[in-house]
Amino acid sequence: MTRLPAVLGDGDLPLAELCAARIDGELMRIGDGWCPVDEPDLPALRAAAAAAAIPSGLILERRTAAWVHGALPSPPPVVECCVSHSDRVSMRGLSPALQLREVAIEAHEVAVIGGIRCTTPERTIHDLVRDPTAAPGVEELVRGLLAIDADAGDRARRRIERAHRMPHKALALARLDAAVRAVLDQPSLTR
Repeated sequence: MTRLPAVLGDGDLPLAELCAARIDGELMRIGDGWCPVDEPDLPALRAAAAAAAIPSGLILERRTAAWVHGALPSPPPVVECCVSHSDRVSMRGLSPALQLREVAIEAHEVAVIGGIRCTTPERTIHDLVRDPTAAPGVEELVRGLLAIDADAGDRARRRIERAHRMPHKALALARLDAAVRAVLDQPSLTR
């Protein structure tokens, strides 16, 4: 007997069956996929759900990576992906719910989570704070990523400061400072 994947799609079962299983309380919607209600909400499951809508070879990044790492409670409406400048990817047939960028990225900036490539928390912070079109909630996302990897903020800061010619460098440092200050100003939950 063949085992179904943890995240199901329209290619695994007919949509009517998926909807019926959701109504029966057996499945829940996660991103563009469906998973059993008792499946643990782990980064590998979120990565598989995000990757269900993208061709292989792409890297999950920015808000999508933040969701995979656990800094966002629900997936963003658009799956944000990137590809290295050195890789060739066809733009034909890509979903309008997918945003793809070509970037300079090194191997140590990519984590493999459940077999899916995703930017590390440090690279995710770096990309989020530098994006001038990002919504005002960027600092909150960065705080969530700092809760996962406390040293990622310092590494991202050093990288930004070392860059000689970087667009939006001042904005990136200001956003990173605001996020770090908010983390440091939080009262301790223990006494």
